[in-house]
Amino acid sequence: MTAQREAVVWIGGAAGDGIASAGDMWLKTAARVGLGAFAHNSYQSVIRGGEVLLQTRVGTFPIHSQGGPWDFLISLDQNVLDLHLKSARPGALALFNSEKVKAPDGAAACPVPAGELAGDLAKNPIMQNTALLGALIFLLRLPPDVFEGTVRDLFGKKKSEAAEQNVVIARRGWEYARDHFKPSEHISLAGDGKKRMLLTGNHAIALGAVAGGCKFYSAYPMTPASSIMHWLAPRAPKYGMLMKQTEDEIAAVNMAVGAGFAGVRAMTGTSGGGFSLMTEAIGMAGMLEVPVTVALVQRGGPSTGLPTKTEQADLFQALGASQGEYPKAVIAPLDVGDAFDASIESLNLADKYQMPVILLSDLLLSEHMETVDAERFTNKTPIERGEIVSPVDESYRRYKDTPSGVSPRVFPGTPGGMHIAASDEHDERGDLISDVFSNPTTRVKMMEKRARKMEGVRKDVKGLVFEGPREADVTLVGWGSTYPILKEVRGILEAEGRSVNHVQFRTMWPFPAEEALKVLSHTRIAVVVENNQGGLFGRLLRQETGLVLPYRVRKFDGEPFSPEPLAAAVRNCLAPGGPPVQTLVSSELDIPGRHS
Repeated sequence: MTAQREAVVWIGGAAGDGIASAGDMWLKTAARVGLGAFAHNSYQSVIRGGEVLLQTRVGTFPIHSQGGPWDFLISLDQNVLDLHLKSARPGALALFNSEKVKAPDGAAACPVPAGELAGDLAKNPIMQNTALLGALIFLLRLPPDVFEGTVRDLFGKKKSEAAEQNVVIARRGWEYARDHFKPSEHISLAGDGKKRMLLTGNHAIALGAVAGGCKFYSAYPMTPASSIMHWLAPRAPKYGMLMKQTEDEIAAVNMAVGAGFAGVRAMTGTSGGGFSLMTEAIGMAGMLEVPVTVALVQRGGPSTGLPTKTEQADLFQALGASQGEYPKAVIAPLDVGDAFDASIESLNLADKYQMPVILLSDLLLSEHMETVDAERFTNKTPIERGEIVSPVDESYRRYKDTPSGVSPRVFPGTPGGMHIAASDEHDERGDLISDVFSNPTTRVKMMEKRARKMEGVRKDVKGLVFEGPREADVTLVGWGSTYPILKEVRGILEAEGRSVNHVQFRTMWPFPAEEALKVLSHTRIAVVVENNQGGLFGRLLRQETGLVLPYRVRKFDGEPFSPEPLAAAVRNCLAPGGPPVQTLVSSELDIPGRHS
């Protein structure tokens, strides 16, 4: 039999056991030897305790999801090993510290005496992770020198002593596995030698902000948007950016709107609860015609909901942000690379059309780690600031009624550019018409002027992506971050001889209705896949096009889709009398008593 060219590796334990650092060491090693990698961390909203399960998948080809059952489980406590034995693939191996964890009955195990191996080193319980990873490197026949180099780089020069101790324990773990275990025979992972970047969607958004000329980022910490701020904080001064952590989300968005008014490219970021607090100021930016970009990273709701779990349920919150009607764009990036592009695009749209732009991500896209070729981030997108006039004379009208709806903008301090900028409705000069000077005719004129901006926005945005044959037995339909998993499921179904195409929506507003009708009007069976309970995108599609796609696969348990269960759900739709609505649940991660 041909050896499989991928390996699913799970690393599990309690919060505080060093799972994140172990994952970094493992995934960066894979990236450095030229393997594709993808990782999703399923964790609880606690600082210590609970269960954390980092699901990683590496392979000799591009990896689009965390995969399914595991080939290797690095178990840092007994609970993880007991809970996840049933999720093993045939031939799977469990690695664990034999001094802490008891080997299970009837399972292939690789016990490593991590404490004994580290006997003459500083007693750091997290070093067991490094020893177990060293054993994994041997079992997968990956170069140990690359792993050791990764360990040194992660600890850095400031922690050189800790770095060398971890290199020693890594080597001892590798040697112990060499002397006691056999390398995997059913997995062959020969990387192409090309080093790849390993980053998250939030890292890509932050990189895009830098490349797109953002000079001000304000935020209050809120999972899962916080790592945009964490990435920018130490780097912002290098790129001439000010990163400001504020006292709350209201301050964050108002600072960003103020910076945009002053002529500075500005962005803020939050999740659903924080976005709720921001919406009034976003509407103010719409009235003032001030550019601002808001990254909304979705998580499970309502209220505090599932703070550390993924969901695509804030779609209508983004579409209806603030009271009243005003021009805005809502962009939902498809993957890590597209998060970089969408960040730049959002900043450009905000400036060019003098309006708020919402960058709609979610926990899966924003927090998962993925290998990406470095050249993917070569920025060829020019920075577009839109029309900025200087100098002006006494006839200047800030909110001039123009054919495009975009009025001449000045930066504060421009000679002759003095005007009123208030949150009330106003005329072309900025004089308020919301009090004793209320004027219905002027109100209609200004509303229609602002609305005309959307005609230009429609031409500038990338509405959707269509892949596959024009005619197909089944059409997969998704939006935002489900793009990679649907791409993988399409490959699974095509390998079975089925004809499949794929439509992924990227722009939620203005909705690409004409494009949608063009590609969906003649589909045979279309299956809409969403990470929410109510089929929100299906509703939006029906609202804007009249199309009703009856087959829906949904998931709202907080965990992302996995390839095989999703492929099985699509097969059910193709079967005679198949159920029109299916709900998938990650039962392998939801075992009764797991928190006891």
